[in-house]
Amino acid sequence: MAKTEIDIALSGLDALEFDLPSRPSRALALWNALWPKLAAITLVLGAWQLVVWSGWKSETILPSPATVFPELWREVRAGIILPAVGVTLRRAVLGYSTALVIGCALGIAVSRQRVLRQAIGSLITGLQTMPSIAWFPAAIVLFGLNDSAIFFVVVLGAAPAIANGLIGGIDQIQPVLLKAGRSLGARRIAMWRHVILPAALPGFVGGLKQGWAFAWRSLMAGELIANFGGHRTIGFLLQNSRDQVDYPAMYAAMVVILILGIVVDSLVFGRLDTAVRRRWGLAD
Repeated sequence: MAKTEIDIALSGLDALEFDLPSRPSRALALWNALWPKLAAITLVLGAWQLVVWSGWKSETILPSPATVFPELWREVRAGIILPAVGVTLRRAVLGYSTALVIGCALGIAVSRQRVLRQAIGSLITGLQTMPSIAWFPAAIVLFGLNDSAIFFVVVLGAAPAIANGLIGGIDQIQPVLLKAGRSLGARRIAMWRHVILPAALPGFVGGLKQGWAFAWRSLMAGELIANFGGHRTIGFLLQNSRDQVDYPAMYAAMVVILILGIVVDSLVFGRLDTAVRRRWGLAD
């Protein structure tokens, strides 16, 4: 008996039925997230060791990973690294939080006010491109040799990047979303809360990451220039080990700075970026 058109259509629908792939276990998901980073670290360590073996520099000046990492572990056990990391991270979080507030306020004001954009839009970009180290002479003159000088430079380094990130995110909002918001009766605060800021968030996350990078670089520059307040920080350990010609300790401090950057990016900004892109349908 020949199949009717309905039978053919139903058989086609039946063919669409399939089992969805099961979600990987937490252990497998963790491994999938970690192995690319571990592979990259292995490649870097391998390249480092090859440079040492090449004899380009004496091992006194450029020690191998087998020398640096035991020194790092010794400093951790001696209680040298962790307190320094705590002081440095406290400074970074305080400066970045202040820059976040200033950058958001500045970005919102400039993005929707044409006069302000024409007046200071280029100035914000100019401040962002200005090297952080160039601010320290003025910071020392204005605030003296104390934590306020570092705080000032960290905020100036991060706030323009955050503001530009928010401005760029708002500029990339599709006009149809703004028209839809107005059609639904959204005005001023409601428009910002329910339409503009949520739509700008994917682009804004990039500005947040860039702002953290500028804040971290500014902080490291400040801690290298002078040990304000007599605190033992990561920058102080790096500079002090160089002054004492303790190169394994110097490279150990550099490894700590790199590890902190990777950890913050992976646990904070990486997760935030992934969550936002998934929430907005920009990722699988």
